[in-house]
Amino acid sequence: MVKETTYYGVLGVKLNVTQDDLKKNPNEKEKFKQISQAYEVLSDAKKRELYDKGEQAIKEGEAGGGFGSPMDISDMFFGGGRMERERRGKNVVHQLSVTLEDLYNGATRKLALQRNVVCNKCEGRGAKKGAVKCCPKCQGTGMQIRIHQIGPAMVQQIQSVCMECQGHREWISPKDRCKSYNRRKIVREKKILEVHIDKGMKDGQKITFHGEGDQEPGLEPRDIIFVLDQKDHDVFTRREDLLICMDIQLVEALCGFQKPISTLDNRTIVITSHPGQTVKHGDIKCVLNEGMPIYRTPYKKGHLIIKFKVNFPEKGFLSPDKLSLLEKLLPERKEVEETDELDEVELVDFDPNQERWRHYNGEA
Repeated sequence: MVKETTYYGVLGVKLNVTQDDLKKNPNEKEKFKQISQAYEVLSDAKKRELYDKGEQAIKEGEAGGGFGSPMDISDMFFGGGRMERERRGKNVVHQLSVTLEDLYNGATRKLALQRNVVCNKCEGRGAKKGAVKCCPKCQGTGMQIRIHQIGPAMVQQIQSVCMECQGHREWISPKDRCKSYNRRKIVREKKILEVHIDKGMKDGQKITFHGEGDQEPGLEPRDIIFVLDQKDHDVFTRREDLLICMDIQLVEALCGFQKPISTLDNRTIVITSHPGQTVKHGDIKCVLNEGMPIYRTPYKKGHLIIKFKVNFPEKGFLSPDKLSLLEKLLPERKEVEETDELDEVELVDFDPNQERWRHYNGEA
């Protein structure tokens, strides 16, 4: 006579429910802990027998073995969850080093990779048709469960991977096994992938080959993902637009100049500043349609940004008479009227690194 029926009620099943019907129970994770414990007891024939006889101590006996947490039971009961995600594994990710020229002009790379593929001789079965049997040791569960009596009305469950099938849940006679069979039903294969780098792609952008990763019987093939890793360029810097720093002399800043620039597609463009168009140190200007190509609109380009650095002449390059002549050509400077209330001081060179060293050593 059944004295305890709480677990049957938690799962919402009848006392004569079959093991297969138990697995069709609706997902009620709000009763998660109770469902986990109920399923573990009722899905095990020996534990179910003890429970049906009114053995309350079976609840306390679970602490010594079995699943590590209620989540393990939930994963098995509710369709795989975490265990299934772990079996699927991760996509294969590779970094692909590219130059700024590659991203500007587009490029193609052929890469040879090794991957796992399902054996085509046995079509992933591991043996000829009909030779794959359910493992007789674990009854196709992949796990072996042993129950030990550890005290009056107390049992301990120990679960381990089946030694006969190594957790694969099936058994194949050695004489029927595929010659390429290695317990995973896969073989190694060399795969050549042609990676197309489109114009305008960016550092860190991903190129995905769907289904070209490792294969495993019964699962969707994984993806191979290439992440672009741009090398630094000697001349250009890429941010939102293409940037170049240009050094010019003082005479060029004041009187105009022409500067050639070699572009990333091996052209030469000439930057022109006309006389009278004064360029100051730190000025930023741009050239339209000479920047990076727009991704997926490669016939359009962004701006080429130019930041100017004006190099001033070294001290002493002009004699006093030439300085006087230059002063006449430049706008008039403002003189300060000297009085007894003003103190005249001199400018000296300042080196920040040397100053930090002086403070570090306690010098004034």
